[in-house]
Amino acid sequence: MASSTHLAVLAILLLVPLSTARAVLPSSNDDDGGSAKTAAYTKVCDASRFAAAGLDMSRYRYCDAKLPYGDRVRDLIGWMTVEEKVSNLGDWAAGAPRVGLPPYKWWSEALHGLSSTGPTTKFDDLKKPRLHSGRAAVFNGTVFANVINSAASFNESLWRSIGQAISTEARAMYNLGKGGLTYWSPNINVVRDPRWGRALETPGEDPFVVGRYAVNFVRGMQDVDDAAAGFNGDPLSRPLKTSACCKHYAAYDVDDWYGHTRFKFDARVTERDMVETFQRPFEMCVRDGDASAVMCSYNRVNGIPACADARLLAGTLRRDWGLHGYIVSDCDAVRVMTDNATWLGYTPAEASAASLKAGLDLDCGESWIVQKGKPVMDFLSTYGMAAVRQGKMRESDIDNALVNLYTTLMRLGYFDGMPRYESLDEKDICSEAHRSLALDGARQSMVLLKNLDGLLPLDASKLASVAVRGPHAEAPEKVMDGDYTGPPCRYITPREGISKDVNISQQGGDVTIYMGGINMHIEREGNDREDLLLPKNQTEEILRVAAASPSPIVLVILSGGGIDVSFAQSHPKIGAILWAGYPGGEGGHAIADVIFGRYNPGGRLPLTWFKNKYIHQLPMTSMALRPRPEHGYPGRTYKFYDGPDVLYPFGYGLSYTKFRYELLNKETALAGAPIKQVAAFRRVAVKAGAAETVVFTLNVCKAFGIVEKTAYTVVPSGVSTVIVENGDSSAVSFPVQISFSA
Repeated sequence: MASSTHLAVLAILLLVPLSTARAVLPSSNDDDGGSAKTAAYTKVCDASRFAAAGLDMSRYRYCDAKLPYGDRVRDLIGWMTVEEKVSNLGDWAAGAPRVGLPPYKWWSEALHGLSSTGPTTKFDDLKKPRLHSGRAAVFNGTVFANVINSAASFNESLWRSIGQAISTEARAMYNLGKGGLTYWSPNINVVRDPRWGRALETPGEDPFVVGRYAVNFVRGMQDVDDAAAGFNGDPLSRPLKTSACCKHYAAYDVDDWYGHTRFKFDARVTERDMVETFQRPFEMCVRDGDASAVMCSYNRVNGIPACADARLLAGTLRRDWGLHGYIVSDCDAVRVMTDNATWLGYTPAEASAASLKAGLDLDCGESWIVQKGKPVMDFLSTYGMAAVRQGKMRESDIDNALVNLYTTLMRLGYFDGMPRYESLDEKDICSEAHRSLALDGARQSMVLLKNLDGLLPLDASKLASVAVRGPHAEAPEKVMDGDYTGPPCRYITPREGISKDVNISQQGGDVTIYMGGINMHIEREGNDREDLLLPKNQTEEILRVAAASPSPIVLVILSGGGIDVSFAQSHPKIGAILWAGYPGGEGGHAIADVIFGRYNPGGRLPLTWFKNKYIHQLPMTSMALRPRPEHGYPGRTYKFYDGPDVLYPFGYGLSYTKFRYELLNKETALAGAPIKQVAAFRRVAVKAGAAETVVFTLNVCKAFGIVEKTAYTVVPSGVSTVIVENGDSSAVSFPVQISFSA
């Protein structure tokens, strides 16, 4: 309990108007690291596969499906030599063909659809033409809108549905021998600084919202329908549809800012900020989402590499939060300890041993060398044996890691198969239902930032033609789809989407739609932004187009992070501004649906759009969330900044409809407390002229709890305020009295 205070708790209310295939497993004598040469098998524990390798499966208790997973995994590990054990600590695991265990590639990505990043997922030949409309290309997955887009929907059911669709396509690809079962998604790092290059990959700046995204996406990826069947209550035997991985743990949000790279950066973080902001989404992901994997990050946290920090890994993740799965390094993060951060002068063997002892189970290595199609170097696998010989790495630590890894594969049906998913094949990849979901998700994420005099929606029946200008009018796939993606099965450009409604004039029309924004050259993994502005030549062109247009223009912005478009917000000839993010393969249709009124925009910004001068007040490397008066640094995110340099606040967004709020039931400043914090949110469809009653049930400890300066979570006594917002600058609020009795 804390002393009497005043805390604003934010409840965001969004009102919006109304043939069996077989998995390909390698034969035990394959020498190509995983591709099948002689036969295809649906599971590891196939007696014919063992027989083909000259083995008797009945000798191996790890293939006895009647035994508990724990007993089976211990039997498997018991057959392996220490050299074989070490060779399975890398993402391209060698297996143990001698005892019937095939190789396995752990690294697959599924941030907003199946991705070609990593060695496992194999799409169609990229040279094949992919239709802009009509039948989808076989084996190319559905590309959903980027995560920052989906977050703008504030729709938990959408987040889960996207995870379910992606996992279905993943299972189909696995059955076709073109994909794996373990996916290193989602990215749930909080956007602390608006310059971060990976903002597009994340659910935004609020740790609670980010956490709820993680829970729903992970549940969609992992949960098996009717999972209770054969489930004895042990979480380590709960079946998994696919395995999801929350990343990057922890305090990671600097990629490359003026020479400060993620490989060398030491995030100096107070315990208060760690608990309140940086760890909260991961705790929710593990505790509430029951994620089967967590990825540790490149950076150091208060001097210690995240992937060698026993307190963070073995302590917090596994002991305190109860992780039921494995911990994997970001790719080459163990090597980074010796080659980049040069932590404690460790040798490769010492860095490998320290990571495993701290709780790491698997080393992702991008620096392996391939000879004759087979990886022959992975950092931990390469130097692990040296660490064992030097007495720095215990075999028991190796065994613990392998237990976590192979228990996960047992739960996925890798050893026994999972009949309920074995019928999935190419018909389930980029299905009509998934493309429809991608379109709906992209539409839900559109945020209307300005609509002067009701310029939007446009009435296509009254327009002879429109002009579509700007660098993103014919945006290529890499712009619309963003990062961590594969080739889309179908791709609609903005111009193509708009042309379904009106003729597009090359000479100009009564209305001009300008498609602007930024792209992966400006914001992406490994590249933080230098400013929050549009490219100078683009700003100048927008102003010229607006000046020449006989009527106000529509500005559509493609970006992940916020952009300072103050010039457009205040310009009378720029009548409407629509943020489209990076809306994915169906993005062109989604943009047109909003512009021409088939869909009423209901998205709300999941992060603050600052004016550019904000970033000149503090360096990106200052990790503190609260203001630092001794340096003149302002606070960060909506929770700790209420200054003048905000263009559009967190949760902002307009609609084509006006809403009236009425509170039906009202029974429901500590120094350094957040200005306000999200306690609940819901997306609700409301028909024109109708009313909907929305009930929020708030848990006092979770909704009103704050992390005080010693990093303990407390509930302040006194009066707090509950604010209900819809993102259009209108809100209602009421006080809540909290008191405690002995």
